[in-house]
Amino acid sequence: ALRKGSDLEKAFATAALVYSNYADPEGKLSKPETKSLLQSQFWHVIQGQENKPKYQEIISSLDEESENKIDFEDFMILLVSLTLMSDLLQEIKNVKTTK
Repeated sequence: ALRKGSDLEKAFATAALVYSNYADPEGKLSKPETKSLLQSQFWHVIQGQENKPKYQEIISSLDEESENKIDFEDFMILLVSLTLMSDLLQEIKNVKTTK
Protein backbone atom coordinates (compact mmCIF):
# COMPACT_ATOMS: atom_id res chain seq x y z
CA ALA A 1 0.00 0.00 0.00
CA LEU A 2 2.89 2.36 0.63
CA ARG A 3 4.73 1.72 -2.62
CA LYS A 4 3.31 4.99 -3.85
CA GLY A 5 3.65 6.65 -0.46
CA SER A 6 5.84 9.63 0.22
CA ASP A 7 9.31 9.26 1.72
CA LEU A 8 7.91 10.37 5.08
CA GLU A 9 5.10 7.82 4.94
CA LYS A 10 7.58 5.09 4.05
CA ALA A 11 9.88 6.16 6.90
CA PHE A 12 7.10 5.86 9.46
CA ALA A 13 5.90 2.59 7.98
CA THR A 14 9.46 1.25 8.24
CA ALA A 15 9.71 2.36 11.89
CA ALA A 16 6.40 0.63 12.63
CA LEU A 17 7.51 -2.54 10.85
CA VAL A 18 10.86 -2.69 12.67
CA TYR A 19 9.11 -2.12 16.01
CA SER A 20 6.53 -4.80 15.19
CA ASN A 21 9.24 -7.32 14.31
CA TYR A 22 10.88 -6.83 17.73
CA ALA A 23 7.71 -6.52 19.83
CA ASP A 24 6.11 -9.29 21.85
CA PRO A 25 2.63 -10.66 21.00
CA GLU A 26 1.07 -7.82 23.04
CA GLY A 27 2.87 -5.29 20.81
CA LYS A 28 5.31 -4.14 23.47
CA LEU A 29 9.06 -4.21 24.09
CA SER A 30 10.92 -4.75 27.32
CA LYS A 31 13.46 -2.07 28.21
CA PRO A 32 16.44 -4.35 27.40
CA GLU A 33 14.84 -5.25 24.05
CA THR A 34 14.31 -1.56 23.33
CA LYS A 35 17.93 -0.77 24.12
CA SER A 36 19.08 -3.62 21.89
CA LEU A 37 16.85 -2.45 19.03
CA LEU A 38 18.20 1.11 19.31
CA GLN A 39 21.79 -0.08 19.36
CA SER A 40 21.30 -2.29 16.31
CA GLN A 41 18.84 -0.28 14.21
CA PHE A 42 19.48 3.35 15.25
CA TRP A 43 23.24 3.23 15.79
CA HIS A 44 24.22 5.86 13.23
CA VAL A 45 21.99 8.42 14.93
CA ILE A 46 23.07 7.70 18.50
CA GLN A 47 26.75 7.03 17.78
CA GLY A 48 28.94 9.67 19.41
CA GLN A 49 26.15 10.92 21.68
CA GLU A 50 27.22 8.91 24.73
CA ASN A 51 28.53 11.94 26.67
CA LYS A 52 25.39 14.02 26.28
CA PRO A 53 23.29 14.19 29.46
CA LYS A 54 20.00 13.62 27.59
CA TYR A 55 21.39 10.48 25.94
CA GLN A 56 22.63 9.18 29.28
CA GLU A 57 19.23 9.91 30.82
CA ILE A 58 17.39 8.00 28.11
CA ILE A 59 19.71 5.00 28.13
CA SER A 60 19.84 4.82 31.94
CA SER A 61 16.03 4.73 31.99
CA LEU A 62 16.24 1.65 29.76
CA ASP A 63 18.75 0.05 32.16
CA GLU A 64 16.40 0.37 35.14
CA GLU A 65 14.87 -2.87 36.31
CA SER A 66 11.20 -2.48 35.67
CA GLU A 67 8.20 -4.52 34.67
CA ASN A 68 7.09 -1.62 32.48
CA LYS A 69 7.25 -2.33 28.80
CA ILE A 70 7.46 0.18 25.99
CA ASP A 71 4.58 0.50 23.55
CA PHE A 72 4.82 1.86 20.02
CA GLU A 73 3.86 5.40 21.03
CA ASP A 74 6.59 5.54 23.68
CA PHE A 75 9.04 4.02 21.22
CA MET A 76 8.34 6.73 18.64
CA ILE A 77 8.75 9.43 21.31
CA LEU A 78 12.07 7.81 22.20
CA LEU A 79 13.21 7.87 18.55
CA VAL A 80 12.25 11.53 18.19
CA SER A 81 14.00 12.43 21.46
CA LEU A 82 17.19 10.67 20.43
CA THR A 83 17.08 12.29 16.99
CA LEU A 84 16.58 15.78 18.42
CA MET A 85 19.50 15.47 20.83
CA SER A 86 21.78 13.93 18.20
CA ASP A 87 23.93 15.70 15.64
CA LEU A 88 21.78 14.42 12.76
CA LEU A 89 19.70 17.56 12.28
CA GLN A 90 22.80 19.77 12.23
CA GLU A 91 24.46 17.44 9.72
CA ILE A 92 21.39 17.64 7.48
CA LYS A 93 21.38 21.42 7.76
CA ASN A 94 25.08 21.55 6.85
CA VAL A 95 24.53 19.37 3.77
CA LYS A 96 21.57 21.46 2.69
CA THR A 97 23.44 24.77 2.98
CA THR A 98 26.48 23.52 1.07
CA LYS A 99 24.50 22.51 -2.01
